Amino acid sequence: MPHRTDPSLTVRALRGAAPYVRLFKGKTFVVKAGGAVFADPAGTRALIEQIAILHHLGIKVVLVHGGGPQLDEMQRSLGIEPRMVGGRRVTDERSLDVTVMVLNGLINTRILATCRELGVSAVGISGIDAGLVRARRRPPVEVNGQSVDYGLVGDVEAIDPSVLIRQLEAGLMPVVSPLSSDGEGCVLNINADTIAARIGAALGAEKLILCTGAPGILEDLSDPGSLVSYTDLAGLARLQASGSFADGMLPKATAIEGALRGGVKRVHVISYKVPDSLLAEVFTNEGTGTLVVEDIGALTPAEQALP
Repeated sequence: MPHRTDPSLTVRALRGAAPYVRLFKGKTFVVKAGGAVFADPAGTRALIEQIAILHHLGIKVVLVHGGGPQLDEMQRSLGIEPRMVGGRRVTDERSLDVTVMVLNGLINTRILATCRELGVSAVGISGIDAGLVRARRRPPVEVNGQSVDYGLVGDVEAIDPSVLIRQLEAGLMPVVSPLSSDGEGCVLNINADTIAARIGAALGAEKLILCTGAPGILEDLSDPGSLVSYTDLAGLARLQASGSFADGMLPKATAIEGALRGGVKRVHVISYKVPDSLLAEVFTNEGTGTLVVEDIGALTPAEQALP
C-alpha cells in the first residue's frame, strides 16, 4: 500500500501563510536574482516556481536579473578577460556586445521559457525598452585612491514606472535585464542591484528581495553562522565600516540604502541555495536571510523577537 503524506501538515502550512497572503495580495515585490541563480535549468526552475506562487496569489512581481558568471564565461571564451573594480564591472566596447547578447538574449529568454512552462505570463524588457531606465555614462570615479573609468557603464538618472505599471495591471510579470542607453543612443551596462533598487523605489514596492549566494548579511564573512537576522540603515553602515562586506556586497549595500530611502518598506537578502528560501522569507516570520528596514522602530515586536 503506497505511503500517504499527512495532509494536516499542508493544511497547517496554508493556515500559517494565510495572514501573509491577505497582507501582500495586490502589493508589488521587486525580486533581483544574480546570474549564478540561472547557471543551470534546475536552479532557474526552483526560483521561478517560487515566484510563480507569488504571482498566482495576486502579488505583483517584477523580476530583475543579472548575469555575472555567464558574462565572465562568454568573455573568456572570446579572449576577453573580465575586470571588476569595487564589485562593479568595467565594460569596454567588446565587452558590451557580449553583455547585450548574454543579458537580453541568453538569460532573459531562458527565464521567459521557464515562466511559460509554469504558467506565468511574463514579458522580457530591458531598461532601454519604452524609456524604462534613463541613464548617463558614468564619468571616471575614484576607487581606493585611484581614478577608474568603468567604460560603457551607466548611472541611473530616472525610472519611468508607468512602463512596468501597465504590464503589471495587465496581469503580466516583467522580467528586466539591466541595460539602458543615454540620450545619444549609446547602450550602457548598469548594475542589476542598482536598477532593482531604483525600480522598487519608483513603484513604491512593499519589498525588494535580493537573491544571492550568501545566506544573507554576515557579521563575519568567514563564519556562515554569523547571519544578521535584521538590521537598519545605521546597522548597515556599522557593518560596512567594520569590513563585513566583500566587493560583491558593496553595490548591494548601496542599493539597499537607496531603496529604503526611496520608499521601499523592507529589503530582504536571502540565499538562492536554501530550498524555498523566497517563500519562507515572505510567508513566515522567521524567514531565512536578513531583513533590512530604514529604522529598527519600524519592525513589529514579532520581527524584533527573531534570533
